[in-house]
Amino acid sequence: MSVLFETSVGDLVIDLEVDSCPKTCENFLKLCKVYYYNLNAFFNVSKDFLAQAGDPSASGAGGESIWSYIASQTSAKEPVPRYFTPEILPKLKHTNKGTVSMAVAPSLPGQEKGGCGSQFFITLADNIEYLDGKHAAFGHVVEGLDTLDKLNDIFTDDKDRPLKDVRIRHVVILDDPFPDPPGLIQPPSSPKRPPDNSTRIAEDEDPLFQLPEEEEERIRREKAAAASALTLEMVGDLPFANVRPPENVLFVCKLNAVTRDEDLELIFSRFGVIMSCQVIRDKKTGDSLQYAFIEFDKREDAEQAYFKMQNVLVDDRRIWVDFSQSVAKSNTVWSNNPTRGPKLSKGGSGYGGRDDLVQTSKYRDSRETRDGGYGMVFDVPGSDSRRRKRSRSRERHRSRSPRRDRDRDRDRRRRDY
Repeated sequence: MSVLFETSVGDLVIDLEVDSCPKTCENFLKLCKVYYYNLNAFFNVSKDFLAQAGDPSASGAGGESIWSYIASQTSAKEPVPRYFTPEILPKLKHTNKGTVSMAVAPSLPGQEKGGCGSQFFITLADNIEYLDGKHAAFGHVVEGLDTLDKLNDIFTDDKDRPLKDVRIRHVVILDDPFPDPPGLIQPPSSPKRPPDNSTRIAEDEDPLFQLPEEEEERIRREKAAAASALTLEMVGDLPFANVRPPENVLFVCKLNAVTRDEDLELIFSRFGVIMSCQVIRDKKTGDSLQYAFIEFDKREDAEQAYFKMQNVLVDDRRIWVDFSQSVAKSNTVWSNNPTRGPKLSKGGSGYGGRDDLVQTSKYRDSRETRDGGYGMVFDVPGSDSRRRKRSRSRERHRSRSPRRDRDRDRDRRRRDY
């Protein structure tokens, strides 16, 4: 009666002593059948001593027998012990490398003695007499001794935990002579994720693996670009970090200072419908900064203009044409020139270079004019004028105080006398 263990360092074939240890072998086989050991880690590997597994929590304190597992899955009314009595036989000793034994757990509160659950270990050397009579041997490795050598040579920490996880990837039962216990239900598939929350190097991860230099440079540039975009979003220069520039907008530079918006629009209009064309000018002086943005209705028109107008002579200057990387058009105007009002595009709504986005509305919208108000949340348009009228009427009433009236009457009497 054999079981095949497919581990991350190789395969192991284990023959079981079914006749000598029937209860232990039945427990082991049925746990294998319900995928209990799948993706379990070898959490204790002592060089030239043993390799221990079978605890889903990988802490050394977990695990249970198949009968306790069935009771927990079916919500049995009667309590079932977590462990069963170990079958320790004097003739089964740990004399050969690859001996498989069930680990005997200490007694739990309320129990006289401990027992066997799901944890087992495999010896990594010969003649380990220390384990005889203390743990229940029930099988031995018949194929995969080279896998045990790899397991014996792995690096561990001061608690004998492998620095890189060694896991049981899959278990195949080659022969099972025992009938299934009542209530046993085999899962439809093996688990996809490890049952423990390991922070070690993953069993399929190579810590010494290095990407090609070009790939590392590309990843580094992508991370740097993402960090820069997030910074620009935080300072308000971008509407959001993952905004992309429009594909129908061209950037034209090296212009002559005398070139006007109308001139560029007339020249580029032969490629298609132009939504907007603007030469960027200085905010204070109004002088041309010698570059412009041209927005086409279709991306194909912008591509055609890009190929045809490169290095063309315009007003005695060789212009340079490229696709725009700016997202300032999300604010409906290319520049902050106060003499030029925002030129709305003909395409309709959209935000951040995308038609399927809408700018988030806020209580205090910067685009609203409040006529000198403080921009409070509950300000009502037109309330300032009513407030001023009330304040003026109050001032008039306050100016007509009784004391001033008495003084005025007294002055009149003096004049009369």
